[in-house]
Amino acid sequence: MPWSRIVSGIFAIALALVATLLGGWYFTIAIAVIVFLGHQEYFNLVRARGIAPAAKTTMFVSQVLLVICTVDGNLADAVLPLAGTFICFYLLFQPKMATIADISASIMGLFYVGYLASFWVRLRALGSAALSNLPLGGYWPLNWADIWQQNFTYLPQGLTMTLLTFLCIWAADIGAYIFGRFFGKTPLSDISPKKTVEGAVFGITASVAVALAGASYLHFPRFIITGVALGLLIGIASLLGDLTESMLKRDAGVKDSGQLIPGHGGILDRTDSYIFTAPLVYYFVTLLLPVIRNS
Repeated sequence: MPWSRIVSGIFAIALALVATLLGGWYFTIAIAVIVFLGHQEYFNLVRARGIAPAAKTTMFVSQVLLVICTVDGNLADAVLPLAGTFICFYLLFQPKMATIADISASIMGLFYVGYLASFWVRLRALGSAALSNLPLGGYWPLNWADIWQQNFTYLPQGLTMTLLTFLCIWAADIGAYIFGRFFGKTPLSDISPKKTVEGAVFGITASVAVALAGASYLHFPRFIITGVALGLLIGIASLLGDLTESMLKRDAGVKDSGQLIPGHGGILDRTDSYIFTAPLVYYFVTLLLPVIRNS
């Protein structure tokens, strides 16, 4: 593995962990930068197919969506149809008549890059406002020793769940890569020829193992059931996100979505596993866990 890939990967993980720990507007800004760069790469893929999307408008409303999520997450779902309507309105009144592909690619860009990413902001915000001890809604542990002594349970729920989700995704990606590289024999899909069934199964298993450990440590209700369920959700969603981005690149006829990160390609190449996971984890925490806890 090239050193540029290792160094850039470590640097990206460090930035992600710091932004996640801080939370608040710090985390929102980090997600906003990723969404902005992701949109640029997505629309470059779209344009490679001769489609003319409402790129600037979609990028703008996606940023507005992230801001609203930070101010009040309950309003976020109301913004999506309004933003979609605004994009359609913009395209329909252009000098050149928009096509179905132009409108579809624009709405897909809003959903795929902007709306799904907004769930990371909502997930990190869970239980964080009351524990904020920095300006702009930020948080920083005052005593690191207490973290280990109190089993992380006094930390903001959004922080612990976001970190646990990251760990599950990393376990799934690393497990699938290593096991698939050495033991994989059965191709998984023509969309991504290098992926194997063996690697995918081991990656999902690694995600389940990490989720089980996290569920036990964070005292989830019926932690074996909830831990396995969470690990399966994250492992499968991570794999689907990877395959979906590979499908987009394959259709556009490119190997990487961009060249932003040395040794890794574009921002979408590195965040594809995260795209579908946040909504599932968010609703797992806000809908499923309370039901199991009260049953």
